[in-house]
Amino acid sequence: MIEPLKDSFGRVHDYIRISVTDRCNLRCVYCMPEEGMEFQPHDQIMSYEEIAAILRVLAPMGISKVRLTGGEPLVRKDLENLVRMIASIEGIQDISLTTNGIMLPSKARLLKEAGLTRINISLDSLHEERYARITRGGHVSKVLEGIEAAYEAGLDPIKLNMVLMKGFNEDEIRDFIAMTLDRPLHVRFIEYMPIGQASDAWRDSYLPLSRVSEVCQEAGWSIQEEQGPSGNGPSRNMKVVGATGTFGLIHPVSDHFCDSCNRLRLTADGHIKACLYWSDEFNVRRVIDDHQAVANLFRKALGAKPLNHEMALALEKKAQSHTPTVRRMSQIGG
Repeated sequence: MIEPLKDSFGRVHDYIRISVTDRCNLRCVYCMPEEGMEFQPHDQIMSYEEIAAILRVLAPMGISKVRLTGGEPLVRKDLENLVRMIASIEGIQDISLTTNGIMLPSKARLLKEAGLTRINISLDSLHEERYARITRGGHVSKVLEGIEAAYEAGLDPIKLNMVLMKGFNEDEIRDFIAMTLDRPLHVRFIEYMPIGQASDAWRDSYLPLSRVSEVCQEAGWSIQEEQGPSGNGPSRNMKVVGATGTFGLIHPVSDHFCDSCNRLRLTADGHIKACLYWSDEFNVRRVIDDHQAVANLFRKALGAKPLNHEMALALEKKAQSHTPTVRRMSQIGG
Protein backbone atom coordinates (compact mmCIF):
# COMPACT_ATOMS: atom_id res chain seq x y z
CA MET A 1 0.00 0.00 0.00
CA ILE A 2 1.29 3.46 -0.96
CA GLU A 3 1.95 5.80 1.95
CA PRO A 4 -0.72 8.56 2.02
CA LEU A 5 0.21 12.19 1.40
CA LYS A 6 1.07 13.44 4.88
CA ASP A 7 2.95 16.54 5.95
CA SER A 8 5.42 16.88 8.82
CA PHE A 9 2.58 17.77 11.21
CA GLY A 10 0.65 14.58 10.46
CA ARG A 11 -2.04 16.21 8.30
CA VAL A 12 -3.25 13.81 5.61
CA HIS A 13 -4.02 15.43 2.25
CA ASP A 14 -6.79 13.96 0.08
CA TYR A 15 -7.86 17.08 -1.82
CA ILE A 16 -6.23 19.09 -4.62
CA ARG A 17 -7.28 22.36 -6.21
CA ILE A 18 -6.09 22.65 -9.81
CA SER A 19 -6.02 25.94 -11.68
CA VAL A 20 -6.59 25.36 -15.40
CA THR A 21 -5.94 28.98 -16.44
CA ASP A 22 -4.84 32.31 -15.01
CA ARG A 23 -7.16 34.17 -17.37
CA CYS A 24 -10.61 35.47 -16.48
CA ASN A 25 -13.50 37.28 -18.13
CA LEU A 26 -13.85 39.53 -15.04
CA ARG A 27 -11.43 41.67 -13.03
CA CYS A 28 -12.64 41.36 -9.42
CA VAL A 29 -11.05 43.91 -7.12
CA TYR A 30 -9.75 41.30 -4.62
CA CYS A 31 -8.43 38.94 -7.28
CA MET A 32 -6.77 40.98 -10.05
CA PRO A 33 -5.49 44.49 -10.57
CA GLU A 34 -7.52 46.55 -13.03
CA GLU A 35 -4.71 46.56 -15.54
CA GLY A 36 -1.12 45.43 -15.93
CA MET A 37 -1.74 41.70 -15.44
CA GLU A 38 0.71 39.57 -17.42
CA PHE A 39 -0.90 36.27 -18.32
CA GLN A 40 1.04 33.08 -18.89
CA PRO A 41 1.71 32.21 -22.56
CA HIS A 42 -0.43 29.30 -23.69
CA ASP A 43 2.57 26.98 -24.01
CA GLN A 44 3.32 27.47 -20.30
CA ILE A 45 -0.16 26.34 -19.24
CA MET A 46 -0.59 22.66 -18.39
CA SER A 47 -2.45 20.60 -20.96
CA TYR A 48 -5.42 18.47 -19.97
CA GLU A 49 -3.28 15.39 -20.59
CA GLU A 50 -0.62 16.66 -18.16
CA ILE A 51 -3.21 17.36 -15.48
CA ALA A 52 -4.68 13.87 -15.88
CA ALA A 53 -1.20 12.31 -15.76
CA ILE A 54 -0.48 14.03 -12.43
CA LEU A 55 -3.80 12.89 -11.00
CA ARG A 56 -3.12 9.30 -12.04
CA VAL A 57 -0.04 9.48 -9.82
CA LEU A 58 -1.85 11.18 -6.93
CA ALA A 59 -5.00 9.04 -6.81
CA PRO A 60 -3.19 5.92 -5.50
CA MET A 61 -1.56 8.22 -2.90
CA GLY A 62 -4.97 9.11 -1.49
CA ILE A 63 -6.13 12.12 -3.49
CA SER A 64 -9.86 11.54 -3.98
CA LYS A 65 -11.25 15.08 -4.31
CA VAL A 66 -10.43 17.49 -7.13
CA ARG A 67 -11.56 21.09 -7.55
CA LEU A 68 -10.99 22.92 -10.84
CA THR A 69 -10.36 26.64 -10.55
CA GLY A 70 -8.83 29.55 -12.46
CA GLY A 71 -8.77 32.47 -13.16
CA GLU A 72 -12.13 31.53 -14.60
CA PRO A 73 -11.96 27.83 -15.53
CA LEU A 74 -14.77 28.04 -18.07
CA VAL A 75 -12.76 30.33 -20.34
CA ARG A 76 -10.58 27.27 -20.97
CA LYS A 77 -11.89 25.58 -24.11
CA ASP A 78 -13.87 22.33 -23.71
CA LEU A 79 -13.34 22.05 -19.96
CA GLU A 80 -15.88 19.23 -19.90
CA ASN A 81 -13.27 17.08 -21.67
CA LEU A 82 -10.93 17.46 -18.70
CA VAL A 83 -13.76 16.65 -16.30
CA ARG A 84 -14.43 13.46 -18.27
CA MET A 85 -10.75 12.49 -18.14
CA ILE A 86 -10.59 13.04 -14.37
CA ALA A 87 -13.83 11.13 -13.78
CA SER A 88 -12.28 8.07 -15.45
CA ILE A 89 -9.36 7.92 -12.98
CA GLU A 90 -9.81 5.21 -10.38
CA GLY A 91 -9.91 6.63 -6.86
CA ILE A 92 -11.21 10.09 -7.77
CA GLN A 93 -14.58 10.29 -6.03
CA ASP A 94 -15.49 13.97 -6.20
CA ILE A 95 -14.96 16.60 -8.91
CA SER A 96 -16.02 20.17 -8.22
CA LEU A 97 -15.66 23.53 -9.93
CA THR A 98 -15.34 27.13 -8.77
CA THR A 99 -16.63 29.59 -11.37
CA ASN A 100 -18.00 33.11 -11.63
CA GLY A 101 -21.04 31.58 -13.34
CA ILE A 102 -21.06 33.85 -16.38
CA MET A 103 -20.62 30.97 -18.84
CA LEU A 104 -22.64 28.37 -16.93
CA PRO A 105 -25.87 28.67 -18.97
CA SER A 106 -24.17 26.96 -21.92
CA LYS A 107 -21.88 24.69 -19.89
CA ALA A 108 -23.73 23.38 -16.81
CA ARG A 109 -25.36 20.36 -18.45
CA LEU A 110 -22.22 19.39 -20.38
CA LEU A 111 -20.18 19.50 -17.17
CA LYS A 112 -22.72 17.44 -15.25
CA GLU A 113 -22.85 14.80 -17.99
CA ALA A 114 -19.04 14.67 -18.05
CA GLY A 115 -18.91 13.83 -14.33
CA LEU A 116 -18.85 17.12 -12.41
CA THR A 117 -20.21 16.46 -8.94
CA ARG A 118 -20.90 19.93 -7.54
CA ILE A 119 -20.23 23.60 -8.09
CA ASN A 120 -19.26 26.82 -6.28
CA ILE A 121 -20.30 30.11 -7.85
CA SER A 122 -18.58 33.35 -6.85
CA LEU A 123 -21.15 36.09 -6.26
CA ASP A 124 -20.27 39.14 -4.20
CA SER A 125 -23.31 41.33 -4.78
CA LEU A 126 -26.90 40.99 -5.98
CA HIS A 127 -27.05 44.61 -7.13
CA GLU A 128 -26.26 45.15 -10.82
CA GLU A 129 -24.31 48.39 -10.41
CA ARG A 130 -22.36 47.19 -7.39
CA TYR A 131 -21.58 43.82 -8.98
CA ALA A 132 -20.25 45.67 -12.02
CA ARG A 133 -18.05 47.78 -9.76
CA ILE A 134 -16.64 44.82 -7.78
CA THR A 135 -16.02 42.77 -10.94
CA ARG A 136 -15.09 45.78 -13.07
CA GLY A 137 -17.71 45.22 -15.74
CA GLY A 138 -19.62 42.01 -15.00
CA HIS A 139 -23.40 41.56 -15.20
CA VAL A 140 -25.02 39.92 -12.19
CA SER A 141 -28.02 38.87 -14.29
CA LYS A 142 -25.76 36.44 -16.16
CA VAL A 143 -24.59 34.90 -12.89
CA LEU A 144 -28.19 34.43 -11.74
CA GLU A 145 -28.90 32.68 -15.05
CA GLY A 146 -25.87 30.48 -14.38
CA ILE A 147 -27.24 29.51 -10.96
CA GLU A 148 -30.52 28.46 -12.58
CA ALA A 149 -28.65 26.46 -15.23
CA ALA A 150 -26.67 24.62 -12.55
CA TYR A 151 -29.87 23.87 -10.66
CA GLU A 152 -31.64 22.58 -13.78
CA ALA A 153 -28.62 20.43 -14.72
CA GLY A 154 -28.81 18.67 -11.36
CA LEU A 155 -25.53 19.88 -9.89
CA ASP A 156 -25.76 19.46 -6.14
CA PRO A 157 -24.85 21.12 -3.90
CA ILE A 158 -24.72 24.61 -5.38
CA LYS A 159 -22.67 26.91 -3.17
CA LEU A 160 -22.48 30.68 -3.53
CA ASN A 161 -19.19 32.23 -2.40
CA MET A 162 -19.41 35.81 -1.14
CA VAL A 163 -16.19 37.59 -0.16
CA LEU A 164 -17.26 40.02 2.54
CA MET A 165 -15.73 43.48 2.14
CA LYS A 166 -16.27 46.52 4.35
CA GLY A 167 -17.65 49.39 2.35
CA PHE A 168 -18.60 47.13 -0.56
CA ASN A 169 -21.21 44.54 0.31
CA GLU A 170 -21.68 44.08 4.06
CA ASP A 171 -25.19 45.53 3.76
CA GLU A 172 -26.19 42.54 1.59
CA ILE A 173 -25.58 39.82 4.19
CA ARG A 174 -29.29 39.57 4.97
CA ASP A 175 -30.24 39.34 1.28
CA PHE A 176 -27.78 36.49 0.72
CA ILE A 177 -29.03 34.51 3.71
CA ALA A 178 -32.60 35.07 2.51
CA MET A 179 -31.68 33.20 -0.70
CA THR A 180 -31.33 30.03 1.40
CA LEU A 181 -34.79 30.20 2.96
CA ASP A 182 -36.80 28.61 0.13
CA ARG A 183 -34.18 27.03 -2.13
CA PRO A 184 -31.42 24.44 -1.57
CA LEU A 185 -28.64 27.00 -1.98
CA HIS A 186 -25.64 27.15 0.30
CA VAL A 187 -24.11 30.60 0.83
CA ARG A 188 -20.52 30.85 2.05
CA PHE A 189 -19.32 34.14 3.56
CA ILE A 190 -15.54 34.34 3.15
CA GLU A 191 -13.16 36.75 4.84
CA TYR A 192 -11.17 38.97 2.51
CA MET A 193 -7.65 37.47 2.31
CA PRO A 194 -4.36 39.34 1.74
CA ILE A 195 -3.21 37.14 -1.15
CA GLY A 196 -0.53 39.04 -3.06
CA GLN A 197 -1.62 42.34 -1.46
CA ALA A 198 -1.27 42.76 2.32
CA SER A 199 -1.76 46.51 1.89
CA ASP A 200 -3.59 49.22 3.79
CA ALA A 201 -6.34 49.03 1.14
CA TRP A 202 -6.90 45.37 2.08
CA ARG A 203 -6.88 46.14 5.81
CA ASP A 204 -9.43 48.92 5.27
CA SER A 205 -11.76 46.51 3.44
CA TYR A 206 -11.34 43.56 5.79
CA LEU A 207 -14.41 42.70 7.88
CA PRO A 208 -14.55 39.83 10.41
CA LEU A 209 -17.43 37.41 9.93
CA SER A 210 -18.86 38.12 13.38
CA ARG A 211 -20.95 40.67 11.48
CA VAL A 212 -22.99 37.81 9.94
CA SER A 213 -24.23 36.66 13.35
CA GLU A 214 -25.16 40.22 14.23
CA VAL A 215 -27.27 40.51 11.07
CA CYS A 216 -29.11 37.29 11.92
CA GLN A 217 -29.96 38.68 15.35
CA GLU A 218 -31.15 41.96 13.84
CA ALA A 219 -33.38 40.04 11.41
CA GLY A 220 -34.91 38.04 14.26
CA TRP A 221 -33.86 34.73 12.73
CA SER A 222 -33.39 31.66 14.90
CA ILE A 223 -30.16 29.95 13.83
CA GLN A 224 -29.08 26.36 14.30
CA GLU A 225 -25.79 24.60 13.64
CA GLU A 226 -25.90 22.42 10.55
CA GLN A 227 -23.62 19.70 9.20
CA GLY A 228 -23.78 21.31 5.78
CA PRO A 229 -23.63 19.82 2.30
CA SER A 230 -20.92 17.49 1.02
CA GLY A 231 -17.48 18.98 0.55
CA ASN A 232 -18.05 21.64 3.19
CA GLY A 233 -14.33 21.92 3.95
CA PRO A 234 -13.42 24.61 6.49
CA SER A 235 -16.84 26.23 6.64
CA ARG A 236 -18.73 26.50 9.92
CA ASN A 237 -22.26 25.78 8.73
CA MET A 238 -25.59 27.07 9.98
CA LYS A 239 -29.14 27.55 8.79
CA VAL A 240 -32.14 29.66 9.62
CA VAL A 241 -34.57 27.35 11.41
CA GLY A 242 -36.97 25.99 8.78
CA ALA A 243 -34.82 27.08 5.80
CA THR A 244 -34.17 24.78 2.84
CA GLY A 245 -30.54 25.79 2.36
CA THR A 246 -27.65 26.74 4.64
CA PHE A 247 -25.06 29.45 5.11
CA GLY A 248 -21.52 29.10 6.33
CA LEU A 249 -18.58 31.12 7.59
CA ILE A 250 -15.03 30.68 6.32
CA HIS A 251 -12.52 32.55 8.54
CA PRO A 252 -9.06 32.22 6.97
CA VAL A 253 -7.82 35.36 8.75
CA SER A 254 -9.56 35.70 12.12
CA ASP A 255 -9.85 32.00 12.95
CA HIS A 256 -7.64 30.04 10.57
CA PHE A 257 -8.34 26.36 9.96
CA CYS A 258 -4.76 25.31 9.22
CA ASP A 259 -4.71 22.55 11.86
CA SER A 260 -7.08 20.48 9.74
CA CYS A 261 -5.81 21.52 6.30
CA ASN A 262 -6.08 18.65 3.82
CA ARG A 263 -5.51 20.46 0.53
CA LEU A 264 -2.82 20.93 -2.05
CA ARG A 265 -2.82 23.36 -4.97
CA LEU A 266 -1.51 23.12 -8.49
CA THR A 267 -1.12 26.35 -10.47
CA ALA A 268 -1.98 26.60 -14.14
CA ASP A 269 1.71 26.68 -15.03
CA GLY A 270 2.42 23.47 -13.12
CA HIS A 271 3.67 24.56 -9.68
CA ILE A 272 2.71 22.72 -6.50
CA LYS A 273 1.67 25.00 -3.65
CA ALA A 274 1.20 23.24 -0.34
CA CYS A 275 -0.11 26.49 1.20
CA LEU A 276 -2.15 29.20 -0.51
CA TYR A 277 -0.45 32.05 1.32
CA TRP A 278 3.28 31.34 1.34
CA SER A 279 5.61 31.74 -1.64
CA ASP A 280 6.95 28.14 -1.64
CA GLU A 281 6.38 26.46 -5.00
CA PHE A 282 7.65 23.30 -6.70
CA ASN A 283 7.62 22.92 -10.51
CA VAL A 284 6.12 19.51 -11.23
CA ARG A 285 5.75 20.06 -14.95
CA ARG A 286 9.47 19.61 -15.56
CA VAL A 287 9.34 16.02 -14.24
CA ILE A 288 5.90 15.08 -15.51
CA ASP A 289 7.12 12.12 -17.57
CA ASP A 290 8.60 10.45 -14.49
CA HIS A 291 5.78 9.21 -12.24
CA GLN A 292 8.08 8.52 -9.31
CA ALA A 293 9.60 11.99 -9.57
CA VAL A 294 6.10 13.50 -9.56
CA ALA A 295 5.22 11.56 -6.41
CA ASN A 296 8.49 12.53 -4.75
CA LEU A 297 8.01 16.22 -5.55
CA PHE A 298 4.54 16.28 -3.97
CA ARG A 299 5.99 14.68 -0.85
CA LYS A 300 8.80 17.25 -0.84
CA ALA A 301 6.25 20.09 -1.12
CA LEU A 302 4.31 18.68 1.82
CA GLY A 303 7.50 18.29 3.82
CA ALA A 304 8.06 22.04 3.48
CA LYS A 305 4.49 23.01 4.40
CA PRO A 306 4.38 25.30 7.47
CA LEU A 307 1.98 24.73 10.33
CA ASN A 308 -0.15 27.77 9.45
CA HIS A 309 -0.35 30.81 7.18
CA GLU A 310 -0.19 33.72 9.69
CA MET A 311 -2.61 35.98 7.77
CA ALA A 312 -3.71 37.45 11.09
CA LEU A 313 -0.17 38.82 11.55
CA ALA A 314 -0.46 40.52 8.16
CA LEU A 315 -3.64 42.21 9.37
CA GLU A 316 -1.76 43.53 12.42
CA LYS A 317 1.34 44.47 10.37
CA LYS A 318 3.49 42.08 12.41
CA ALA A 319 6.51 40.09 11.27
CA GLN A 320 5.86 36.68 9.72
CA SER A 321 7.95 33.54 9.75
CA HIS A 322 7.92 32.92 5.98
CA THR A 323 7.64 34.94 2.78
CA PRO A 324 4.07 35.56 1.55
CA THR A 325 3.35 34.91 -2.12
CA VAL A 326 3.39 37.80 -4.57
CA ARG A 327 1.07 35.93 -6.92
CA ARG A 328 -2.47 37.26 -7.12
CA MET A 329 -5.41 35.00 -6.31
CA SER A 330 -6.16 34.54 -10.02
CA GLN A 331 -2.62 33.22 -10.55
CA ILE A 332 -2.90 30.63 -7.78
CA GLY A 333 -6.40 29.27 -8.15
CA GLY A 334 -7.72 30.10 -4.68
